[in-house]
This record gives sequence, C-alpha cells and structure tokens, in this order.
Amino acid sequence: MDSILINNLEIYAFHGVNQQEKELGQKFLLSAKIFIDIKEASQNDDLSKTVNYAKLCIDIENEFKKCKYNLIETAGDKLAEFVILKYDFIKGIRLTIKKPWAPIGRPVSYVAVEINKLWHNVYVSLGSNMGNKQENISKSITMIDNSKYCKVIDISSNYETKPVGYLDQHNFLNCAIHVRTILTPEQLIKFFMNIEKILKRKRIIKWGPRTIDLDILLYDNIISDSREITIPHPRMHERMFVLKPLSEIAPYVLHPILKKRIFEIENELSKKQKLI
Repeated sequence: MDSILINNLEIYAFHGVNQQEKELGQKFLLSAKIFIDIKEASQNDDLSKTVNYAKLCIDIENEFKKCKYNLIETAGDKLAEFVILKYDFIKGIRLTIKKPWAPIGRPVSYVAVEINKLWHNVYVSLGSNMGNKQENISKSITMIDNSKYCKVIDISSNYETKPVGYLDQHNFLNCAIHVRTILTPEQLIKFFMNIEKILKRKRIIKWGPRTIDLDILLYDNIISDSREITIPHPRMHERMFVLKPLSEIAPYVLHPILKKRIFEIENELSKKQKLI
C-alpha cells in the first residue's frame, strides 16, 4: 500500500490531566502515515486524486487544538477518526502523538501514543420474516449506510428461503451486503444489535421469527472468538440462505479458516443437499 508521511508536525495545544497543562498548554509533535493508493494521482500528475498534505497539516492542527482532553490517547483517537472520515482517498492512518514536555519528573525525550485507524471490509447477512420483510431489510441497510462509521458498498438480490431450526414460522427474506467500516468487530455488533432493537426484534425462540437479523459473516480475513462475536460466522458454510446471496456479491472472497472461495463453499453445499 502506498503512503504519505508527515513527520513531527509541531502543534501547541492544551491536552493533559493536570489543570496547568490545560491552562498553559504545551508542545506536541504529531506524525502521520497515511495509507492511500497514489497510482491515479501519480500517472495523471493530478493533486485532486490524492491528499493535499499542506491542507492536511492545517486540518490536523485545527482539529487537534479544537478540544482539551485529559489523555493524548483520546486526542489521538479523535484525530485519527477525523482524518480518515474527512478524506475519501484515505484507506487508513497510523498517527503518533509525542509529548516532549510531559510532566513526569524524569529525563525522557518524550512520551507518545500510536493510533491506527483502517477501513475494514465486512460481509453481513440480513434476514427478516415478520411484518414488511423488504422494508425491514431496506431500513436496516439505510441505517448502516447513514452511519458515518460505515459505508455500504454492495447489496445482493433478495432471496426467499425456508426457515431453519425452528420450522413453525413464515419464510424468510434474505440478502447479503458488503460494508466498509472503521468500527471494530465488537463495536460493529453492538451497532447492529441497536438496529435490531430499533426494528423491534425480540429474542424469544432460538432461530425463531424476527423482524430483522444482522449477522457479521466475515471481517477482513480475521479469525476471532471473543465473548461478543465469533468471526467468521461459525455456521455460514452450512447455510445456503447465507452463501447464495454472499456468493452473488463476493464469490472470490476467501474463507480464512476453510481456505476456500465463497462460490466453492456454495457449490459444495449445493451438491451435498442434492444427495440428501
């Protein structure tokens, strides 16, 4: 990945736990590595196709001085988020904030924090079998796309499917979407659960009827089994109602555990179901 580097931009600001730091201020040194594809800009010698680093430095300075935070961790996180959301071309940022005048009473050159923000590729399964199914799915996608932290990149067709597990319920309408997000998996699943709450999903019967179901299938190529979420989704390879719409928008994406493309997993499951 190409990158643009800004090294030790000096900014006088007012962050710190001590009240004196907020009143008198101090010097900070900010460095940023901006991850970006510069091919089009370099081939056409066109500044509009890349980041203007002079403007970026001014934006960084203004944003960093806008508020007074106790922690440079907070200041750094807010600043990295500001940069990655403001500039469409940026795919990620590694931000380092050095505090050379930190009041720690010991001889050090500086203390520092490093913050990383990246756009992540996520594939999500949506399903509904209560009320207006199409409306439930459309509202969910709109709420995801309206979040400043997410961008809906692609949407599959809708597929009507029979219920699995608990059979005494209506057919489902299912689809899959490709989302880019700067949220962590844990933050993203909380966001999705809030959407489900807004659309009045009730978790009464396991695999039972629902107004909307939002499942994270794949998040980049990570493998994770935290308390909040398991990635990849542990049953996605067994569910045709997941694989069919996913294969429509991401046939060549690799399952990080099975080491197979989505279309290959779909074909294998289809053959298996025909034999049953």
